[in-house]
Amino acid sequence: MFKIKNSKLIYLSLILTLIFGLFVKIDAYATGADDSIKKITLVSVNDFHGSIEESGRNVGVAKLADAVAKMKQENRTLFFGSGDLYQGSAPSNLTKGAVVVDAFKKMKMLASAVGNHEFDWGVDMIPEWSKKGGFDWLASNIYDKRTGKPVTWAKPIKVIVVDGVRIGLIGLATPETAYKTIPTNVANLEFKDPATAANEWAKILKEKNKVDVVVALTHLGAYQDAKTGEITGEVSDFANNVENVDGIFCAHSHQYINGIINGIPVVQGGYNGRALSKMDLYFTNQNKLVSVETRYDELFARTDLVENKEVKAVINTYMKKLEPILGEVVGTNVNALSHDTDTDQVTPMGQVSSMLLAKAGETQIAIFNGGGIRTSLDAGDITMGEMYQIFPFDNTLVTMKLKGSELKKVIEHGIMSTDFRPGQFYGINVWYDSSKPAGSRISYMELLDGTPIDMDKEYTVSSIDFLMAGGDLYDFSGATEVVDTMIPLRDKLVDMIKEMKVLDFEYQENLINGPAPAAKKAA
Repeated sequence: MFKIKNSKLIYLSLILTLIFGLFVKIDAYATGADDSIKKITLVSVNDFHGSIEESGRNVGVAKLADAVAKMKQENRTLFFGSGDLYQGSAPSNLTKGAVVVDAFKKMKMLASAVGNHEFDWGVDMIPEWSKKGGFDWLASNIYDKRTGKPVTWAKPIKVIVVDGVRIGLIGLATPETAYKTIPTNVANLEFKDPATAANEWAKILKEKNKVDVVVALTHLGAYQDAKTGEITGEVSDFANNVENVDGIFCAHSHQYINGIINGIPVVQGGYNGRALSKMDLYFTNQNKLVSVETRYDELFARTDLVENKEVKAVINTYMKKLEPILGEVVGTNVNALSHDTDTDQVTPMGQVSSMLLAKAGETQIAIFNGGGIRTSLDAGDITMGEMYQIFPFDNTLVTMKLKGSELKKVIEHGIMSTDFRPGQFYGINVWYDSSKPAGSRISYMELLDGTPIDMDKEYTVSSIDFLMAGGDLYDFSGATEVVDTMIPLRDKLVDMIKEMKVLDFEYQENLINGPAPAAKKAA
């Protein structure tokens, strides 16, 4: 009996030792402290949108550079982009992205996925950024319709060797690019199925290039349920149909994502440089992949970051040249105008922008896209820099006539949208039923003076070239007397505000969820 008890104690001791050793090993993987384990960190910034200056939760590119530098000091770290790097701020727009290119070059960016907004200034800018920035664009699913072959300005894959480990990267663009940039800029391009492209190239990376790990560097969108952690959207469809991919960087949807789909870790770091996506790769000394761990690093919540001097010097050089333009006061705004489409489908900023658009085109009605208005406007002085921040895209003013039936169809398209921000409009009041399916929600429309919209009568409408070309999947094919004035909208709005001197606008709800008042006729 004594021997049996001792045997049990010996067995228990052995088991506890093994368990303890396992926990130590797991902790060593996580910290990289185990000399038998190689840890390599991939870090990516997505949807930066030219946010070079510190403002609110946007830490600015100089602090972003400090965060990356600190990671490089701690561990082998490689810096990448996941698309939409340039378009979106006054300094970046005015320099056609040059300020961002120079900053990321200092940070030694190695490669980036191609975002939809990389095409906003035309395809020709893309190879220029690559050449000046010293990095590669990666896109395995973008083909030239004229040749039937992959585009020449991007590579489908890239292999990077770090400490003997061969890391294979596959670049992927969102097929939504076809309608989430100026459609004419991508008319000659085909955006093929991401999973099909990745499966082809992952096999090549594994079999021909003999890589030890395959990472998808993408501009595919995703959303994550805060309660369940479930990830949905483009990246979910991709991950559930792909093989031989060990990790995925996603982007496009401006979300904070960290989770696993079909056994594949997925990560996204918000937008505007507020966070970085991190992917830690662990290998044995024989370069066998042990694990892939992802997380996003919320830079705006950190207190240890300081501005990188080299990158700050780059920014200062550009800002000194741009200061006379950006600091110009063009008018005064009386009431703060928010653009939170999660709260209001037609926002105060969307409504006033549409009002100005209607006045610019001298029309009864105006229709704007919610994504074309990027931020809110505070009360106080309105600077040229703010106008670029709010209206970063170089849209032109378009006027037309629409029959009431066509107007209803176009307005309906922007209500409760899921693939883009809700449509903004001015000049009409609209009642709709949120319980009904898309395409049949509107019950009544009227002009601002209460006159019902006649389905057979024509109305004058202002909009922008982006929507006329099919952006956000809008269909204006039923329009007549279409005129693209070629007038840059931002410049026109600036001139109007300068003439007004004071912008005093009060928001009036013009999209009402519920039945129209009994006195009004049904549409």
